[in-house]
Amino acid sequence: MTGTRVPEKPTLDGLEDRWAAAWDQQGSYTFDRTKTRDQVFSIDTPPPTVSGSLHVGHVFSYTHTDCMARYKRMRGYEVFYPMGWDDNGLPTERRVQNFYGVRCDPSLPYDPDFSPPATPDTKQQVAISRRNFIELCEQLTVEDEVVFEQLWRRLGLSIDWSQTYQTIGANSQMVSQLAFLRNLKRGEAYQAEAPTLWDVTFRTAVAQAELEDRERPGAYHRIGFPTTVDPSTKVFIETTRPELLAACVALVAHPDDERYQPLFGTTVTSPVFGVEVPVVAHQLADPEKGSGIAMICTFGDLTDVIWWRELQLPTRPIIGWDGRILPDTPEWITTSEAKAHYEHIAGATSRTAKERVVALLNQSGDIVGEPREIMHQVKFFEKGDKPLEIVTTRQWYISNGGRDPELRAELVKRGSEIKWHPAHMKVRYENWVEGLNGDWLISRQRFFGVPIPLWYRLDSEGNPIYSEIMMPEETDLPIDPSTDTPAGFDPQSRNQPGGFMADPDVMDTWATSSLTPQIAGGWERDPDLWARVSPVDVRPQAHEIIRTWLFSTVVRSHLEDNRLPFLNAAISGWILDPDRKKMSKSKGNVVTPMGLLDEYSADAVRYWAASGRPGTDTAFDVGQMKIGRRLAIKLLNASKFVLGLDATQNDAAISEDVDKALLAQLAKTVEQATNAFEDFNYARALEVAESFFWNFTDDYVELVKVRAYSDTDVAGADSAKAALATTLDALLKLFAPFLPFVTEEVWSWWQEGTIHRSEWPSSEAIFTLAGNGDAAMVADVSEALSQIRKSKSDAKVSMRAVIESAVISASEDQNKRLQMAAKDLSSAGSIQSLTFAPGANIEVSVVLAATAE
Repeated sequence: MTGTRVPEKPTLDGLEDRWAAAWDQQGSYTFDRTKTRDQVFSIDTPPPTVSGSLHVGHVFSYTHTDCMARYKRMRGYEVFYPMGWDDNGLPTERRVQNFYGVRCDPSLPYDPDFSPPATPDTKQQVAISRRNFIELCEQLTVEDEVVFEQLWRRLGLSIDWSQTYQTIGANSQMVSQLAFLRNLKRGEAYQAEAPTLWDVTFRTAVAQAELEDRERPGAYHRIGFPTTVDPSTKVFIETTRPELLAACVALVAHPDDERYQPLFGTTVTSPVFGVEVPVVAHQLADPEKGSGIAMICTFGDLTDVIWWRELQLPTRPIIGWDGRILPDTPEWITTSEAKAHYEHIAGATSRTAKERVVALLNQSGDIVGEPREIMHQVKFFEKGDKPLEIVTTRQWYISNGGRDPELRAELVKRGSEIKWHPAHMKVRYENWVEGLNGDWLISRQRFFGVPIPLWYRLDSEGNPIYSEIMMPEETDLPIDPSTDTPAGFDPQSRNQPGGFMADPDVMDTWATSSLTPQIAGGWERDPDLWARVSPVDVRPQAHEIIRTWLFSTVVRSHLEDNRLPFLNAAISGWILDPDRKKMSKSKGNVVTPMGLLDEYSADAVRYWAASGRPGTDTAFDVGQMKIGRRLAIKLLNASKFVLGLDATQNDAAISEDVDKALLAQLAKTVEQATNAFEDFNYARALEVAESFFWNFTDDYVELVKVRAYSDTDVAGADSAKAALATTLDALLKLFAPFLPFVTEEVWSWWQEGTIHRSEWPSSEAIFTLAGNGDAAMVADVSEALSQIRKSKSDAKVSMRAVIESAVISASEDQNKRLQMAAKDLSSAGSIQSLTFAPGANIEVSVVLAATAE
């Protein structure tokens, strides 16, 4: 320790800029890759989506991770703490479209001189080539990343800013494509033409993990299907989607439903369109729903898909990729009247087609009664605003246990190997894996993403031969098949008969994000780094993406390396608005953090964030930030007082029982905080540290202040000063993960180097220093001092008012402890005569000294 450099008026102002610059200049958080794996604590940092501004929810969860990183660094670990930017996918495309007023049209040629409109018009977007569109995506994401990094630095995240990546960057593309090709070679990736959940706005496939149920109004329409044997007899179904009547392939009822058992094996005719369809039985048909017999269409919902697959029904799609009824009359509609009816709905949206079909049914007399209005759950893409359709498309899948019970069991077992924080979050993982009903759909019909790295041969007529896949060499990755040429072909053969075509799709953003440990950790690019940081020690993330990010990462690691990608999963909750609703940009209820940082300070905002318990949803509360600011200011002032006494850490000087008792309590606090941090419970660590701190400043400091200033009791003064210095040292370290700026500021007043590379306090060492100190004395003295203060407050006199006599009644053990502190109690309370008496609990009675008239 050097001489103290305590400022005259400590303040929080300017701390963030000063210390952020110092940490950057000194390389305080730079990863030392010479450390061995057992010396490294590695973090799979969530890459935030770079498609707009960060909100306070991001500050909440990233603070949790940073608290753990700072703690582990002080425990002697070399912390691998990278930062990625999730910049590919639909959010970025949507932002670019709105920001520049453009839309992508892959049929257009590249324009090297293109400049976006000076005044973008989102309603009249300019069509540009795919390459032009991607260039704008790259340009905007780079600008966004700069703003994000500035905010993270302002918040005090101890990131190693030399370890950054983009999920659309060359390394990320290489890793994503390499992992995919190896999945393909091992038979884990496959292509299939099948019913696919489809977002008609974005015109792309949607995976099961991206679904969101939303309650929407609907209506049951009761429609009669004439039986083939007797057209005057009708079978009535009730449906919310009459517009799909032309796509009907069967009626279905439960095999035990006696009402419809006579119809099984017979046929009926679809009204309006005149198509003969069978009546079949299946266990999933619900006798209590509607009329008990349902219309199977290809495809109205996921149950239709199950019935279609298991009952081996024909495919009769009528919904196109744009969500409209297909323009050409299907071959199964044969009569002139039925064809005319179909032409009436061709090209219409689902909503318009529904109105027109209902009108046709009313004309034909095949609809009965008025629609029965209901509210029901409808599936949406989580980023979309229109209900999903199901269309038949060719897509790429990766096995995830959805169709393989053995693989599913292995992945459930992997989940049990992870240490979950909090533990109950494991159930969410297990429920998701056990409820999967299909493999992972990874292809997307978009533009700004990692390309599927494949080509297909074309036959003599220019049609793709999907069974003849051409793959690049691993050493050639990353590639873009739309511009790169497969071996053995020349560029002029592209899209020509006998030549080749590129796979037109890109990978789902989760297909890249599922590889963040490999991307950040140097897999296949830097084997030495990979060996030092993997498997990763902790994956911090929110609970709602356990089913997507966490599970998909486990899948990729299991398939590639037959191991876990990370050892611990630290799960954070949501931030809720005052109405207890999740804060999200889509809901328009977010609060941006910069104003909060300006008003309350980064340490104060971090205090609020760290108070949220792991896995628990937490309310946005500026009141907590005010408390955090008060705590930071109090830490400055208490530190100034202690260091103003020229207090130094001198173990041999600690002789007073009160001082030893304080250190015994401090040792317990350090032990509790350490155990909490080891369980990734940062909130509990903050709670115990803060509780001790306020007791220390409000009671202990006031209790020993007179003794610390004493010129006559030198040994007592030195004991108090040594205890104060030791406690301040430990408290600064306990708070350092949460309040990095104010603790670094105080540390610089009396210590060299950065507190964030100092050694975490040892409870064992402090227990040893406390000797026979009894921590219970701290609570006893605090209670007695509190009652002494209350007596003066009740009498409406100054806290410095003299007490002529005071009697403390307490149990035998309490009195023994209190008598050891009698001198300090008398000094702190200005008590002339202090005596002790037996009692059940601590009670203080006082007689105030007479005051001069």
